[in-house]
Amino acid sequence: MLRRPSSIRRRLLVWLLVATAAFGMLALIDTWREAHRMANALADRVLAGSALVIAERASLDEDGQIAIEIPYGALEMLSSAAEDRVFYRVDGPPGHVVTGYEDLPVSRAVQGGEPAFSDGIFRGEPVRVASLARGASTGIDEVPFVVTVAETTKARVELTQAILMRSAVRLALMILGAALIVGIAVTVSLRPLHRLGEAIAERSPDDLGPVETPVPSEVRDLVGTINLFMLRLKSALDGLRNFTGNAAHQLRTPLAVVRTQLALAARASSLAEAQAAAAKGDAAVAHAERILAQLLLLARVDAASGQAHEALDLAAFARAQTAEQVPRAAEAGIDLGYEGEDGPLIIRAEPLLLGEALQNLISNALLHTGRGTVVTVRTRREAGGAILEVEDDGPGVPAEARGAAISRFARGRTQGRGTGLGLPVVEEIARLFGATLSLGQGQNGRGLCARLRFAVSGA
Repeated sequence: MLRRPSSIRRRLLVWLLVATAAFGMLALIDTWREAHRMANALADRVLAGSALVIAERASLDEDGQIAIEIPYGALEMLSSAAEDRVFYRVDGPPGHVVTGYEDLPVSRAVQGGEPAFSDGIFRGEPVRVASLARGASTGIDEVPFVVTVAETTKARVELTQAILMRSAVRLALMILGAALIVGIAVTVSLRPLHRLGEAIAERSPDDLGPVETPVPSEVRDLVGTINLFMLRLKSALDGLRNFTGNAAHQLRTPLAVVRTQLALAARASSLAEAQAAAAKGDAAVAHAERILAQLLLLARVDAASGQAHEALDLAAFARAQTAEQVPRAAEAGIDLGYEGEDGPLIIRAEPLLLGEALQNLISNALLHTGRGTVVTVRTRREAGGAILEVEDDGPGVPAEARGAAISRFARGRTQGRGTGLGLPVVEEIARLFGATLSLGQGQNGRGLCARLRFAVSGA
């Protein structure tokens, strides 16, 4: 079952919203902590000020006891819109409550130090308590006392919630705005991909040229891959067209000969005439087989275009290939041998195709030279390159005909025996490996020398 293709826009939006929501939750937690701290700091400062105002009104009565008058302003400053309740308590010497709520919790304040704060529960409600320890002077000594002021925490909670809600609203608006911006940005950014798709869709089936549509740098690798694929496809189609065209051109004649000979054999008046026609038909079939083999080899060369090649010792390879052809040369009355320098001669090539190229050169020499001739396969290093030669002392090829001999379906003096594809196949295989094929005269001004020049590999 085919999966529904996913949308890049949807993926980006989902990732953005999920990531922003996660970071937003962390930000809200941090905002809540900061709001709680700030609300407590502000309210604690007011509590401490209220306790300080009350402490400043403390004095000693005639009996040397703490006497204090609670100023209205000291408690008024604690009033808030949340209608918090305010409590107070003044403690004299240990065990004596001067005034206020005797059951109000007291924080542990240091005499003469900063106010001490604590949280507690008073009469079923959470309260924030501030205690301030001071002393009233008798002129000789000081009478210690502690002023404690407390208030409920409704205002603090409401302030914290207000800050948190405003932050949450701003964060939600930011997420929505970011989603909108990303949606628009992604839509605009994906337009080059839509243009690329339209450009490819509008092409004719025969147009396999590279895609030239401008695209962002992130998509250039994709376009490069598409162009490389189209190049390979073009190469494959060209190879198929060449194969079918060449096959139609070259196989027409031998097939016509076969049909003609079969017709002659059918109308033959004697067994000898029928056998002669059958022999000619068989020769035409063999010729067609050779043509088909060469065409298939050309198709393999086209298919191997652009592939990496392995390191190969040209000297050892040529020696082994020559040895395989010695029996065939002996049957034809031809002296086939190998000459080469000692040591490896490393090139980069595909062994099977290079073997076909060398076999074609040897076969071409054996076919065209005749009995009593000498064919030499030679390898050597020359001017930084590797040379592979197949030289014979046969009739050779005139200088003006050597260029045409490399073209497809050109035949030499042995008209009817060759396919006209031997040297063109070698030339295309050489080009595949970055080598060049040239034809020249053999030694002593006789015969033909087919020379392949390769670049020497360091591997």
